[in-house]
Amino acid sequence: MTFHEGNYLITGITGFLGSMTAQKLICSEKFKKGTIKIAGITRDVHKARQIFKNTEDSGLLLLESDVRDKANLFSEIEMPIDYMIHCASITQSAEMVGHPVEVADSMIQGTCNLLELATKGQLKGMVYLSSMEVYGTVKDIGRMRTEEELGDVGLFSSRSCYPLGKRIAEHYCYLYQQEYGIPVKIARLAQTFGKGVRPDDNRVYMQFARAAYEGRDIILKTKGDSMGNYCASDDAVDAIFTILYHGKAGEAYNVVNEANTMRIRDMARLVAEQIAGGKIKVKMELEAPGITGYAPDTSLKLSAEKLRKLGWNPSKKLTEMYRDVIQELKIFDLQK
Repeated sequence: MTFHEGNYLITGITGFLGSMTAQKLICSEKFKKGTIKIAGITRDVHKARQIFKNTEDSGLLLLESDVRDKANLFSEIEMPIDYMIHCASITQSAEMVGHPVEVADSMIQGTCNLLELATKGQLKGMVYLSSMEVYGTVKDIGRMRTEEELGDVGLFSSRSCYPLGKRIAEHYCYLYQQEYGIPVKIARLAQTFGKGVRPDDNRVYMQFARAAYEGRDIILKTKGDSMGNYCASDDAVDAIFTILYHGKAGEAYNVVNEANTMRIRDMARLVAEQIAGGKIKVKMELEAPGITGYAPDTSLKLSAEKLRKLGWNPSKKLTEMYRDVIQELKIFDLQK
């Protein structure tokens, strides 16, 4: 990956992909030479300093702000911004069910504030990190979905705050591109995990990984009928920069490794058999969707053809992704 020189603003810099994106830039020769500088937005600057130790004085500026707080956000950022990567987002299913207003506000208000900030300078590129959840529930089975083919999202469900919030944020990206010429592109991320995953993550893939690591049976809270679309975290970071530098403004790109697409129950079996070596089993203890907060079942299969045409190619399959997660868990345990 060849990085472009300039000043980068990264929101959600303490998050999973936000921190990985920043670290990718920090490891570059251009950052070390001072031709790349980074401003990172975080709601917890102490946490950020723990993640980016000994880096602040060498071209990384950490700013404590909430992307919803426009006045504070605008006053904190003093250097001109060339590239913006908007990673900040609430991703916990329990938050979507318990605090849907705050989840929707964080996406819509936060994104609009960043887009307005983009109008104040001469931005060269911006990426908004969206989600495959914008597709909602699709009815066709077996066919790959392109970026133009959205499904249905129910209005009268608290859990819909996330996919609808992402859709509205995407729409604002398009509007700002059309009206103000903001060079913003959209990265629609599949379920992303692997290197850099946080031990406190409690999404389904992490539950499976922990079960394999600890030698416990995998317990499914649903029937596992939903089709999963996955991408390795380091592949996703490469995709973000590919979209930033080479994507077309105002358009969305699916970030997915189609070779990893499978139903959740099939992924559970893969983990039990190939990662745990058949030493654990997959069991079902079904709960009502309103309790789990999981997204509704979908048969969605995403196509990455549009992104591949920009020159991106994913490198890791699910088994490698899970081995990366297991390694992260081992490192975490050694550091306790």
